[in-house]
Amino acid sequence: MRLSELQSKDIVNIIDGKKIGKIIDVTLTDGKIYNLVIEPKRFFLNIFKRGDEVSIKWESIEKIGEDVILIKLNN
Repeated sequence: MRLSELQSKDIVNIIDGKKIGKIIDVTLTDGKIYNLVIEPKRFFLNIFKRGDEVSIKWESIEKIGEDVILIKLNN
């Protein structure tokens, strides 16, 4: 799977069902994906505000589907 294919998918937390955002980058270690770098979902009121990027460990991924990547985050 290519990074561009991953970037087109929404990231959803299966704990609360909330959409987290989109993948903008990955962190590689020893040729394997270690982290996904996510740009947080923007809402209308903070569309011009620069949000902090979120890193999600590859191990947090539960399932990769055609349109969505399901992750398990206990926040």
